[in-house]
Amino acid sequence: MKKITLDITGMHCASCSTLINRAFSKKPGIIKSNVNLSTNKATVEFDESKLDIKSLIEIVRSKGYDAAVASKTPDYDKDAKKKARELRNLKYDFYFGLIFAVPVFILGMFFMGMPMLPGLPAFPSVPYQDIIMWLLATPVQFIVGGPMYKSAWKALKGLSANMDTLIVMGTSAAYFYSIYAILSGHGHVYFEASAVLITIVVFGRLLEANAKGKTNEAIKRLIGLRPKTANVIRNGKEMAIKVDDVQLGDTIIVKPGEKIPVDGTIIEGHSSVDEAMVTGESMPVEKKKGDSVIGATINKHGSFRFKATKIGANTTLSQIIKLIEDAQGSKAPIQRFADNVAAYFVPAVLIIALLTFSFWMAASGDFQFSLITAVAVLVIACPCALGLATPTAIMVGTGKGAKHGILIKGGEALETAHSVKSVVLDKTGTITKGEPEVTDIIPFNGANEKELLEIAASIEKDSEHPLAESIVKRGQEEKIDFKKVTHFKAIPGHGISAHIEKNQYFFGNMKLMDDNNIEVTGKEKIESLETQGKTVMMLAKNKKLIGAVGVADVIKPTSKKAIHMLHKLGIKVYMITGDNKRTASAIAKKVGVDRFFAEVLPKDKATHVKNLQKYGKVAMVGDGINDAPALAQADIGIAMGSGTDVAMETGDIVLMKDDLMDVAKAIKLSRMTMSKIRQNMFWALFYNTLGIPVAAGLLYPFTGMLLNPMIAGAAMAFSSVSVVSNSLLLKLKKL
Repeated sequence: MKKITLDITGMHCASCSTLINRAFSKKPGIIKSNVNLSTNKATVEFDESKLDIKSLIEIVRSKGYDAAVASKTPDYDKDAKKKARELRNLKYDFYFGLIFAVPVFILGMFFMGMPMLPGLPAFPSVPYQDIIMWLLATPVQFIVGGPMYKSAWKALKGLSANMDTLIVMGTSAAYFYSIYAILSGHGHVYFEASAVLITIVVFGRLLEANAKGKTNEAIKRLIGLRPKTANVIRNGKEMAIKVDDVQLGDTIIVKPGEKIPVDGTIIEGHSSVDEAMVTGESMPVEKKKGDSVIGATINKHGSFRFKATKIGANTTLSQIIKLIEDAQGSKAPIQRFADNVAAYFVPAVLIIALLTFSFWMAASGDFQFSLITAVAVLVIACPCALGLATPTAIMVGTGKGAKHGILIKGGEALETAHSVKSVVLDKTGTITKGEPEVTDIIPFNGANEKELLEIAASIEKDSEHPLAESIVKRGQEEKIDFKKVTHFKAIPGHGISAHIEKNQYFFGNMKLMDDNNIEVTGKEKIESLETQGKTVMMLAKNKKLIGAVGVADVIKPTSKKAIHMLHKLGIKVYMITGDNKRTASAIAKKVGVDRFFAEVLPKDKATHVKNLQKYGKVAMVGDGINDAPALAQADIGIAMGSGTDVAMETGDIVLMKDDLMDVAKAIKLSRMTMSKIRQNMFWALFYNTLGIPVAAGLLYPFTGMLLNPMIAGAAMAFSSVSVVSNSLLLKLKKL
C-alpha cells in the first residue's frame, strides 16, 4: 500500500475534479482517491503491486489534464512562484483576448447597419466588416482558447467530457457557422459571441484564481512566519546558517526581537516569548532553563541558548501547516452530493443543448436561432460554482480556526462538529489546571499563616509527593525562609514526621493525627474544605494541632464561562473523572455541568461516551493521551494541547491553548462554515436550475428575448466568483 499526492493542472470546475476522481475509482488497485479543485491536488492510496506512479499520471492525462508528484517536503517559495506564474499567464491571456475581442464586439453589436433601439441613429456597416471580424476573432479562438481545445481533445480521447468540452463546442459552433455564413453569403455572423465568450471565460478563471488565493491566506501567513536563518554554535564559534541546515542537537543562540528558528529546549538564559502564532494568545509566555520553545515564535526581551529537538518537517509550525493543508484538501460528506451532480452534469448539458437545438429547429426552422440557443445552454451550464461551494468554505473556515489556535483536521470533522448534541469534558487538565495548588491556609491555637507555610514548605521540600510540590511552590512564591529539617520520615498514605530545631512536627491526614493521639480542633472548617473537593493536610507541633493546609486542583478561569457558552449553543455538557464523587460533585456545581460521572477508570470512559451517543452526536474533550479510547469512540475527539507536545494525531480537532472557550468556538466555527456551504450550494444549484431553461429559450415565447451567449458567459463567471466571495465573508464573522 502506498499513498501519494499529485499536483493536477488544467482543472477548472467540479466536473473536472469529479471526472479524474471517477477515473481513479474505476482503476483496479486504487483503494481511495480524493481530488480537490481548490488546492489542485489529488491524494491517492493504491496497491504498489498492481500500479505504479507513472500509470496514475497517465490516468489523469487520459482525461485531458496533467499531473506530477507533489514534493514530500513542500517548497513553499516554489509553489508560490508557480501559482504567481499561472495567475500571470491568465492575465496575459485575458488582456490578449481583450485587445481583439473589444473591436469584434463593437463591430458586431453596433455597426450592423440598423439602430440598436428605436429612435437611435444607425451606425453604418464597415467595408469588409465580416472579414475583419473573422481576422480579429481567430487569434482569440485558437490562441487564447488553445488550452481549452487541448483539454477538450484529451478528454475526448479518453471518451469523456469536461467543462472545456462545453466551451469549445459552444464557441466552435458560433465561429465555424460564421465562416460558413461568409463563404456561402447567407446568414448572420457570430464572431463577437465566440471571441467575447472565450475572453469572459478566461476573465472568470482569473477572478476565481485570485479569490481562491485569498481563501488560503492562513497557510500563507504561517509560511511567512518561517525564519530564514539561525545563529548556531559550531566548533566553539557562533555562525549564521540557513534554517534548513540546522541539525538535531545544535546549540542555537536567540537574541531579543529575533524569531526562534526551530523547536527546542532552553539550556541557558531566560526570556518572554510571543507564541500568538501557535496559540492565538496575545500575552507573552515566560521561558527559563528546561522550558520548550517553538520555531517561528518571537523572542521578546532576554537572550537565551537552546538545543534543537525538532527540525524541518517535524517542527510544530510544519506540522500545523501540514495539518491545515490536509484539512483543506479533504472533503466534507456534503461534498459527495455536489460530486454526484457534477459527474452527470456535462453529459446532461450536452444532451439538453442538442434537444434545445432540435426543438427550435423543428419549431422555427431557423438554424441561426436554434444554434445560438444551444450555444447559450452549453456556456451557462458550467458547474464551477457547485464545485467551489464546499472546498472554499472549508479553506476559509479551517484557516480562521488556525488563526485562533483551533486546528480542525478536515472537512468531515468540520461538518460533524456542527451537529454535536453533547460534550463530555475530562476533569483533570481540561476543566481544571491539572496541577494542585494551595487554596487555604488555616491557623489554629495561636499560630499564623506565615509560620504555617514556612514549616509545611520546609518539611515538604524533600518529599516527592505531587501535593508537596504545590506547597513548596507556594512557599517559593511567598519567598519564605526554608528551615533546616532533620529526622525526616515519610509515612505512606498518612503523611510526614520531621524535626525543625528541637520541635517535632506531624504533617498529614486525619489518620496521621489519630495514630499520634493528636486532638483535632476546628473540624467544621476542615470538613467544609473537604466538601469543596479539597485535600486537607493538618500540621501538628509537638502533638498539638497548629493549622491545616487545603490543596486542590484549581478550576481554570475560563471553564465556567465556556460551559455557559456551550449551553447557549444548545449543547448538554457532561464531566467525567476518576476522582471520588464528593470532589467531582464540588467541581460540577462550581462550573455548572449538566451531569457528572465520577470514579471512572480510563478504559471505561469510552463506554459512557457510547451510551450518550444514543441521544445524538457526542464530542469528547481530553488531553489526547489518557483519554484516547474515549476520543476515538466519540463522533468528534477534541484534544487539548499545550502548543508544543500537542497530540496532533489524536483528536479530530486540536486546541493549541488549554482553554475550554475554544471548544465552544470550534463548534461555533463549524456551524458558521456549514451555513456558508449550504448557502453556496443553494445559490449554485439555483443558478444552474434557473440559467439552463432561460438559455434554452423558455422565456422566448413570452418575452421575445433570447439569452445572448456573451451574457451567459458573464453570468457563468459571476456565479463562481460570488460563491468564493460568499465563503470569504466568513473571515469577517466573530468567534
